Amino acid sequence: MSEPLSANAIGVTWLQDAYAPAAESLARQLGLPCDQADSTTCSLWLQVGEQGLSLQASGPDAPGAVRVDFVEGAMAHRRQFGGGAGQMVAKAVGLRGAIRPSVLDATAGLGRDAFVLAALGCQVTLIERQPVIAALLDDGLQRARAAGGEVAEIAARMQLIHADAIEAMGAWQGQIPQVVHLDPMFPHREKSALVKKEMRLFRPLAGDDLDAPALLAAALQLASHRVAVKRPRKAPAIEGALPSAQLNGQSSRYDIYGKKKLEA
Repeated sequence: MSEPLSANAIGVTWLQDAYAPAAESLARQLGLPCDQADSTTCSLWLQVGEQGLSLQASGPDAPGAVRVDFVEGAMAHRRQFGGGAGQMVAKAVGLRGAIRPSVLDATAGLGRDAFVLAALGCQVTLIERQPVIAALLDDGLQRARAAGGEVAEIAARMQLIHADAIEAMGAWQGQIPQVVHLDPMFPHREKSALVKKEMRLFRPLAGDDLDAPALLAAALQLASHRVAVKRPRKAPAIEGALPSAQLNGQSSRYDIYGKKKLEA
């Protein structure tokens, strides 16, 4: 992993005075400074407000804030109109017919792929090692569970672990996941403003996953049936074992490492 943003460049703030105590509590939990929103001492701010937790860069040219929202917006649209089990991530982890494997998403990020799989009926465990991103994801999951209805049912199938994925998989104590899903950080080239905004915020935090070969090796050791790795469409496979199959999309692909046939 490349060198992340230094801890003192990240702070916690509040958007309304009523959320100052929650911001102070979160700052203590993460070991980060807490200050008023008009402070210019940090490059990135975790903002606590009535809509939950968001991440905002400071400075005049900063992109808009990013938050995890499973209830409305893009994820709600994808849940309703995204293509169901025909989506590439669903095919990559082996969904077909009545087959709904248990999935470990070892590079959870904002949890979008995990949410899609949970929406399709999979039990999904998420691992995120970057504490600020994990806090955003945890906040999004809590709001989804509180929303009730279908979204709460989906979020109930998602369990978040804040840990280093390589270490966690190597010392795994729970039920063995049938499939491990990996999406190591890589330089996105998509043109959408949303992707650009997220990458501008997250790359200084998380860097690139330079330990991807070790991540793949740990995933292959743990998964009982397969490992699915998301890659840029023209990028080489991760160093190590060779994939047994590939699934190609317009801008990305999945390298599939099969171990055992999935059955209902």
